[in-house]
Amino acid sequence: MIEVIPVSPKKGLTDFIDFPHDLYKNDPYYVPELFIAQRDLLTKHPFHKHNSLQTFLAYKDGKIVGRIAAILNNAHNKFNNCNDGFFGFFDCINDQEVADALFVAAANWLKEKGVTQKIIGPVNFSTNEPCGLLVEGFDSSPVLMDTYNFPYYIDLVENQGYTKQIDLISWNWEGQNYDDKSVRLLNTLQERLKRSNITIRNINLKDFKNEAAKLREVYNKAWDHNTGFVPLTDEEFDYLAKDLKLILDPDFCLVAEQDGKVVGFGLALPDYNQIFKTIKRGRLLPTGIFKLLFNKKKISRIRIYALGVIDGYRKMGIEACLYGTIIKEYKRKGFKCAEAGWTLENNTLINNAIAAIKGDPYKKYRLYEKDI
Repeated sequence: MIEVIPVSPKKGLTDFIDFPHDLYKNDPYYVPELFIAQRDLLTKHPFHKHNSLQTFLAYKDGKIVGRIAAILNNAHNKFNNCNDGFFGFFDCINDQEVADALFVAAANWLKEKGVTQKIIGPVNFSTNEPCGLLVEGFDSSPVLMDTYNFPYYIDLVENQGYTKQIDLISWNWEGQNYDDKSVRLLNTLQERLKRSNITIRNINLKDFKNEAAKLREVYNKAWDHNTGFVPLTDEEFDYLAKDLKLILDPDFCLVAEQDGKVVGFGLALPDYNQIFKTIKRGRLLPTGIFKLLFNKKKISRIRIYALGVIDGYRKMGIEACLYGTIIKEYKRKGFKCAEAGWTLENNTLINNAIAAIKGDPYKKYRLYEKDI
């Protein structure tokens, strides 16, 4: 017998967070999410002030066999002039009946909330957070803030009637296997930009609050035409920035500005998943915190997390300067591999640019949709 039970912060939340650890315990590529980070995401994130979420656990013969979250993102619906709902945090044993029960529970909750058009997913909570179902590239661990799932998830989702909305591509470079043209031309490009009073600099961590406010404005402008984009509120961006500040390397956080106005930025992050993978069940205590503190120098990969320029400043060479500077620092610091991701499959301009510097499209994630 399959039973789907709503989860509350006071009852079932720990089981909801921990279920993937048991499901993937024998998978060599699985990386556990930090428990404290997942708990705060599900209970304290500013998202909850303006939106709604209900998590569910599926039980079969008294044992937890799946989970899902139904998500009503009011900001998405207002920005995109629609009435959609989302599913996220989906994990399940290889059992279609269990998956069906979870999807039905999520759909029913969204209908009760007044959703009348589509259900889209997986997202946790929007495309600003980890999203997409892994559909290609199952032979390596996910990089920081990427999703991961078993291949059979594709059938579980598609058998429920979900169809592709769009694919998201992650790109990989190994060692020095990249075209360093942007590095070789870096000085020339920077000199050209200076003639327009545009400079590239590192983020100023001593003035982080003001820097974050400037980057927030660029973030909400540079990606506003992307499929599924939702602008972040001031509080949501500050929440994200506060988390990223704990792990960012200022040499990989670059700001492009003209006469003091920020017009673009690039951010690459050390792949802390290489450490998180060794932290049992995502618990920092009692020993996980020491792995986190003492293994930072062992990280060998970076993820180019965000790189954007606002309208009116594109195709001037800013993007090439941001990429060139990141590649230069990647080489100087001795990293062994890098990921850029993700990019929308229909973003021809950026995909061609990445392919031109020998990026390998090694992973693909899919957003699905279904009429409710």
